[in-house]
Amino acid sequence: MKHNTNCTFYTDNWDAFADVLPPERHIIGKAHTIDIEHDNSNTRHHLGRFTRRTKVVSQKDFMVDLTLRIWHCITTTDYFDRLQTTLLSIFKQTLSKMKIILLNTV
Repeated sequence: MKHNTNCTFYTDNWDAFADVLPPERHIIGKAHTIDIEHDNSNTRHHLGRFTRRTKVVSQKDFMVDLTLRIWHCITTTDYFDRLQTTLLSIFKQTLSKMKIILLNTV
């Protein structure tokens, strides 16, 4: 972890962390890890490929990476708002075209 010089590591009390993290930047306790655990739990819940070996598990690194990127966009407010605006404008355009077609057929 020598390359991460400007950060603090918050972990639970697992011996392996103490072996690899610098003690002056390693804080042990649940107070700072609960948000991370909450996010991990939500990710596992919504993305079946990270919970067990089933048909939804992709063996391609590209697909796992893509899934995480999509999940990040959906769960990050700024990204989601932009995505939602774009998709709604496409939907509204398509809906308008459909109305015109329907009106012309009546």
